Amino acid sequence: MRKFSFFVLLSLMALATHCGKSRTSEKLTRTEVAQPLKFPKGFLWGTATAAEQLEATTASDWAELIRKSYAGEGKAVAGAAIKDLHLWSADVITKKTAHNEKLAEDVALMKEMGNNAYRFSIAWDKLFPKAETTEPDAAAVAFYDKLFAELKRNGIEPSVTLFHFSSPQWFFAEKDGKRGWERADALEHFGRFVTFVVNRWGKDVRVWTTLNEPMVYIYSGYMQGIFPPMEKRPNEKAVAPVMQSLLKAHALAYKIIKVFSTKNGVKASVGVTQHTREFAPYRNYALLDRIIAGKVEQAFIWDFTDAIQTGVLKVTNTDIEETIADLKGTQDFIGVNYYGRFYIKSNIFSPTKFEVKNHDESDESEIKNELGWADYPIGMKTILLTANNKYKLPLYILESGTAEAKHDDILRQRLITTHLAETAAAIEAGADVRGYFHWSLIDNFEWAEGYDARFGLVETDYKNGFARKKRKSFDTYKRIIETGISPDAYREAAKPYH
Repeated sequence: MRKFSFFVLLSLMALATHCGKSRTSEKLTRTEVAQPLKFPKGFLWGTATAAEQLEATTASDWAELIRKSYAGEGKAVAGAAIKDLHLWSADVITKKTAHNEKLAEDVALMKEMGNNAYRFSIAWDKLFPKAETTEPDAAAVAFYDKLFAELKRNGIEPSVTLFHFSSPQWFFAEKDGKRGWERADALEHFGRFVTFVVNRWGKDVRVWTTLNEPMVYIYSGYMQGIFPPMEKRPNEKAVAPVMQSLLKAHALAYKIIKVFSTKNGVKASVGVTQHTREFAPYRNYALLDRIIAGKVEQAFIWDFTDAIQTGVLKVTNTDIEETIADLKGTQDFIGVNYYGRFYIKSNIFSPTKFEVKNHDESDESEIKNELGWADYPIGMKTILLTANNKYKLPLYILESGTAEAKHDDILRQRLITTHLAETAAAIEAGADVRGYFHWSLIDNFEWAEGYDARFGLVETDYKNGFARKKRKSFDTYKRIIETGISPDAYREAAKPYH
């Protein structure tokens, strides 16, 4: 019996090498570069932000969650959903980063960095703060008018995101037993918002993102319960109606933008952007780790964009297969947000209850950021080539970055250099990558992580009037934009991965 078990184990280990995802020790495409790595003419260089994370907002679902999680400086709220919110002042809670007041200064920083583009979202809740509002709020319109004007004055192209995790609070009032995206009138309300935005500012926008990371939103808001609406549904089938509604919202926004752009002679590209990771088995020898890693990658990254490409939503590990009207082919590019490597550790006795690990605890040499996320540069190339092979569409890296608070942010400097080198490698291999937007311009409110996670090329000094202080990575990015990646810069950034 023992001999039989041993041979079964050997057979399973052999089978594992041919099934599912495999884990490699390779971190970089190349050990060095002989000459500076350059990027295509017309490449978009920018940073990315989201309205809810840096603007003062009062009428969103997140604003409501913040109110419930905050009882004043130093006073913890039992069960608060946002990390350590009680440690911050009311001024920080209200103003986020004071971007409303420092808009011109923030755009000047982009200009100084050499950015020719800026990705940002427009807050639906600021334009339409009440359910009965049919005309947008004048003060909100004036703010975004000022932002567009400031960008134009500095020669920076606006790239607009329509939905970046936050909605008006009233959108989640129950109507006929449904809330949010599942309400019968959800598309009517979203369409009103999109129509106004496109008609008001559409002549200045070339790259539109309809939805930011829809699967992160669904997983965090409807399964984990850490984003509004704070639900904990049991499985993929239970959240499929939200997926369907978001796909319909995307198709509607695509149509609105295309009708406007055709009428006004604007060359507009429209897509969604997905949160991507390299999903790898925690144990390469474990067949179940490998199989589940492949399934998770398909479900989390590709199910949504596959649906847009084909017009048919197929949800991995379910029997769901639904054709959605007017959806097929409504993406002109694939948006990629890339943040490193995650590991899948299965439980053979309960295959559906696997662990997702953000780094390998057994690997002391693994580079990880202040949130514990494993850094994995070559995964950028892998994701870009996978998207290129699947869809044969232009690609934009709409987010890439890391959490590090230090002024001499060596991890971030290395990440920018190595990840852009992998982007160059993907371009060399045939991927049509047209832009890179670093996350983020400044430190901001990082959703459930609160204010502790610092992703900014520029520090936001929350204790000194929200002063902006450039980190060393600011200059790293600026040099790459100006001259490419030099052999010396690459050699230094690549050292820890060898």
